[in-house]
This record gives sequence, C-alpha cells and structure tokens, in this order.
Amino acid sequence: MKYTKWNFIMSVLGIFIYIFDLIVDTWVSVKFFCEGQYVFGVLTVIFILFGTFVVQCFSYSWFKADLEKTGQENHHRFLLLHCLQGGVFIRYWFALKKGYHVAFKNSSKTNNFMEEQIDLHKEVIDRVTDLSMLRLFETYLEGCTQLVLQLYSLVEHGQGNFSQYAAIMVSCCAISWSTVDYQIALRKSLPDKKPFNGLSPKFTYLFYKLFTLLSWMLSVVLLIFLNVKMALLLLLFLWFLGIIWAFKNQTQFCASVGMEFLYRTIVGFILVFTFFNVKGQNTKCPMSCYYIVKVLATLSILIAFWVCPPSIFISDYLLIISITVVLTFLLGIIFLIVYYGIFHPNRSGEKKPDHTDGKPVQRDCRMRYFLME
Repeated sequence: MKYTKWNFIMSVLGIFIYIFDLIVDTWVSVKFFCEGQYVFGVLTVIFILFGTFVVQCFSYSWFKADLEKTGQENHHRFLLLHCLQGGVFIRYWFALKKGYHVAFKNSSKTNNFMEEQIDLHKEVIDRVTDLSMLRLFETYLEGCTQLVLQLYSLVEHGQGNFSQYAAIMVSCCAISWSTVDYQIALRKSLPDKKPFNGLSPKFTYLFYKLFTLLSWMLSVVLLIFLNVKMALLLLLFLWFLGIIWAFKNQTQFCASVGMEFLYRTIVGFILVFTFFNVKGQNTKCPMSCYYIVKVLATLSILIAFWVCPPSIFISDYLLIISITVVLTFLLGIIFLIVYYGIFHPNRSGEKKPDHTDGKPVQRDCRMRYFLME
C-alpha cells in the first residue's frame, strides 16, 4: 500500500480542519460567556479540555513507546510539547514532512529502491494512522458532546445565532471527516482488508454513522428537556455498560495497565454514541443488540415526550423533531445494512471474525489493536 499525493492533500486538509475546529470551539465558548450563558460556556470548556487531555495522553504514550523501540530514552522534550498541547501539531509536522518526501520526491524512483520505498510508505502510513486514531478520540469525546450541547441550545430557543449554526456544522464536519479518515487509515494499515476505493463506500459509511448519531443525540436532547437527572443517569449507565463490555473483551491496546484502563474507559464513552467493534469478533450479534437497545431507548424517550411534553414545545414543533429523530435513525440503519452487505472490508467471503484485533497481520501497527469497523 502506498502513501499517494492524494493522501498527502487529505492530510493537509486534516490539519486545517483540526485548527478550524479549535478556533470555532473557542469562539463558541467565549460567545456563551459574553451572552451570560455561563453553564453552557463552562461545559464547552470542560468538553474541550477533557478531549484534549485524553488525546495528549495517548499521543505522548505512543511517542514514548516508539522511542523506546528504537533505543531512544530522551522523550522529555515530547512530554513538554504535550503539556503545552502541541502533541497533535508535532505529529502533523512529522507526518507531512515525511509524507511530502514519499509522495512527491520518491514517486519517480526505480525498482531498485522498491524495498526502501515500501518501508518509507509504511512509516508514513503508520504516522497518519496514529493521527487518525487521535482524531477519532477527540471527535467522540469533544465533538459529540458539544453537538448535543449545541442541539439543546438550538431546540430550547427555537432558533439560533450564527455561532450556534457554525458550531453545529463544524461539529458535523469534524465527525464526518474523522470517521471517514479513520476508515481509510484502517484499510491502509490492515492488509487483509479491501481498499476503501471510490466514493460509494465512503459516503455509505459516513451516512450510516452520521444519521444514527444525529438521531441518538436528538433523543438525548429531548430527554434532557424532560428530566436532566434522568438523562445523566441514562448516559452514565450506558457508559458503565460500555466499560464493562471493553473489560469483558480484554482489550490489549496499551502497554501499561493505567493507559489500558483509560482506553477502556474512553471506549465505553464512545459506545454511548455509536457502535464500534471493541475486539476481533463477529459483529452481527453485538451490533444487533446494540441497536435494539438504541431503538427501545429512542422509542421510550419519544413516548415519554409525547405523554408529558414540556410547556415550551408546541405540538407542531414536537412533531417535526419526532419525525426527524425517527427518519434519521431509519436512514442510518438502511446505510448500515448497505455498508455491511456490500462494502464490508473483509477480502474473502469466508466466515471469520469481522475485524482483526489481536490477529497477526503483516504490519506491526497500533491500528490492529484499536477499535475496528
């Protein structure tokens, strides 16, 4: 698998989206404070700091592990960079610097350099894969939680200002980008997967994730209007179930016990919003159970909302929201069926685990122990 010029352009676009996302997040939090919505402002800052903290922790632990593999022990400068929130930027710098050399300067080499080129391409792909995993962490820790907050504010007031619409659009774009980018990195890193070529599989996977996410987030927003404590209890309960599921599957993503515990905790949090295969196994049964629970929870919330509607909602407005929740969920399930029926990444049709967590592959990369799809 090669790191192409198009991959380099996508990596450049990725860092611009990352920076723009940070700017919009900061702008929205400042806007909340200026408008006197201190609760929303504080929550936005907490979500930003929480997501950033987790990303920097994993980024530094990977830098440290990679340096120790090569016999280098001087990782203190990287610790300082990560404390200053520069871990992702230094990773983008290394990836783009090496990626430019591989994509543009090595493309004209002869076959005598083939083995060396393969090693260079592998190195760049592994660097980009690390960034993709970090972006996935940030998306679901920060982007999804902020999207719920923005949707709540929008639904509460019936109409929003420019900053709210911008934040919602940026959150959706960030979720979309990191999700598709993660899939591309997965296919490149694991050679037993079919390449993620063409627009059809990308858009099918994107719409499956985006529609199911939006439906569930709107349902959570409605529950918050009904009862904040009940909504928090439901989310904490689902988070706890996700953590138990990660421990039950005995994930082996991190070398240290502490980082593995943090990883399983984050996996549980991500499972609150969307489904990922925690470890190499057939996904049919776990995924079916997951979305059956989501259907029951969504229907329960909608029924409760219609039986005891908050006074701020008129029936027509409630009908529009309910139709949106149901329609987006149905569309998401349709795209899910199409994706797994046509674009599933396994090369052969034989029955085997859907994904290769923990299974020996040709490359030694972190992705094979990460969340699969």
